[in-house]
Amino acid sequence: MYNVNKTPNSVLQEISNKIRAIRKAYKYSQEELAKRSGVSLGSLKRFESTGKISLESLLRLMHVFGRLEELDNILLPQKDMSEIEKLFSDDM
Repeated sequence: MYNVNKTPNSVLQEISNKIRAIRKAYKYSQEELAKRSGVSLGSLKRFESTGKISLESLLRLMHVFGRLEELDNILLPQKDMSEIEKLFSDDM
């Protein structure tokens, strides 16, 4: 059965695929990216094959590519929906 909802594992694998594509676009070997980022080669290889990585290591990889600012738009506070909900309430 196909599930359209993302799972933590599927998101990790998507991020892994994106980092691998960026690494290749920069023409970095896994060894070079590991050295530049301070992430162990084993961790980088595991990340690229399984999507598993620590948050700190992921941030180090993103930093090498100058992409940390892309995280500024995640986990923003949700907008207050109470005013919108009032439009649809029976109390009008």
